[in-house]
Amino acid sequence: MHHHHDEPFRLHSPEFNALHEKLDRRNFLVKTSLGLGAFTLGSLLGCDRPTGKSAFQNAEEGASFEEEVLRALPHLAPKARRVVYLFMSGGPSQFETFDYKPKLADLFGQQLPDSVRQGQRLTGMSANQSSLPVAPSAFRFSRHGAAGTWVSELLPYTAGVVDELCIIKSLYSEAINHDPAITFLQTGNQLPGRPSIGAWVNYGLGSMNSNLPAFIVLVSKNASRDQPLYARLWGNGFLPSKYQGVQFRSGKDPVLFLNNPEGYDGEDRAEMLDYLNRLNRIQNEPYGDPEVEARIAQYEMAYRMQTSVPEVLDIKDEPDEVFDLYGPDSRDPGTYAANCILARKLLEKDVKFVQLYHQGWDNHGQLPKTIRTQCRQTDQATGALIMDLKRRGLLDDTLVIWGGEFGRTVYSQGQLSPLDYGRDHHPRCFTMWMAGAGVKAGFSFGETDDFSYNIVKDPVHVHDFHATLMHLLGVDHEKLVYRFQGRRFRLTDVHGKVVKPLLA
Repeated sequence: MHHHHDEPFRLHSPEFNALHEKLDRRNFLVKTSLGLGAFTLGSLLGCDRPTGKSAFQNAEEGASFEEEVLRALPHLAPKARRVVYLFMSGGPSQFETFDYKPKLADLFGQQLPDSVRQGQRLTGMSANQSSLPVAPSAFRFSRHGAAGTWVSELLPYTAGVVDELCIIKSLYSEAINHDPAITFLQTGNQLPGRPSIGAWVNYGLGSMNSNLPAFIVLVSKNASRDQPLYARLWGNGFLPSKYQGVQFRSGKDPVLFLNNPEGYDGEDRAEMLDYLNRLNRIQNEPYGDPEVEARIAQYEMAYRMQTSVPEVLDIKDEPDEVFDLYGPDSRDPGTYAANCILARKLLEKDVKFVQLYHQGWDNHGQLPKTIRTQCRQTDQATGALIMDLKRRGLLDDTLVIWGGEFGRTVYSQGQLSPLDYGRDHHPRCFTMWMAGAGVKAGFSFGETDDFSYNIVKDPVHVHDFHATLMHLLGVDHEKLVYRFQGRRFRLTDVHGKVVKPLLA
């Protein structure tokens, strides 16, 4: 028997009634010696729930600041209903992918001119090198698509869809080491603790599918683990925890703690959850703790996911031509290619924000060898995802993003020969691309100098990228704010402007 939550608690068992009496708010305040202290505790616990401040303050003030913020959304007509963000963790080299620098061929092994470097910060790895010798790319570039866009031979499948891409060659960041740089790209701040992009989107725009989380993360199992990934990169920061990303894994436990324990048939799961939720609600009445509300929502979502997740994760039913399109890896669950198929299925089910992480782009040494592997693992499936979304009519309102946390240096780190070199971290310019909803197709934006060291035209800061992403989702980045510890926070902090030329 399933009880509705809005029935009065009094109707249920004597235990519930007794518990309810014990927790009666007036009794609580009167009987504890805390008096007003307890009252303040209640306010503190409930101070940052999105549905209000605390139970007490709400009653007195009507709608809360957060409710006012959310009521105004979307601020403008959204071009993108959903986002798939292909995050290339480690920092893909722009020299070997999209930023063609033919003049470097004649400068092999020469010292990077001081006039180019301009005394800019180096990592600890390069700072102890006696020289900074120029390393031209070992790979050929050729022109593709109607716009004749230069693309490296390492990315033939991406080159095949280049007319769908909006390539930005002038992104820049301040962070020169991986963890701050990735944290910056994912949260708008170099220090941990802020909500991730997906959590902001989830908080601001909510879900379009009640049986799956609005923000889902997939991490490639077939990538080299050069730089660690932390769950906080898709975390909720100071937003309530129900807005965090949920990682889907390959294997028998795709979502941790979602499967029933062995030997349990799950028949009375609904009833158990119902009692648990009622206990939580009784607990919540005196305290108004937003995390109790979040936990109730998470239990209910988990219950619905027990049936929705196995179905969406099963890609065995895809026709052979889909596996052929995405490449041989795509039949092996958990690879980047299989995750791209899974991402398409999740987008079809109206999951709002899907993020794929593929590690291994940190090519400090033996770059020609290691980047070839990276491209082989990702290029075909990336091109396939664009084609697949397009033919299903999903690209029109889905935004696809590809890129890492920074670029690489023109000079070689360590060994230098025409076919063997490495590149260090370079935050001053790097390339990303977007495709699909609301962005100009077959378009390149921004320019770097002949050494791809400095930006010479149309710089795009990480905050500008975030502002533009939010704009495409129908959100004014200056207006999606959340009050925490007495300050109003937003993804772009106090920065960021929408990059209008990128918009279709």
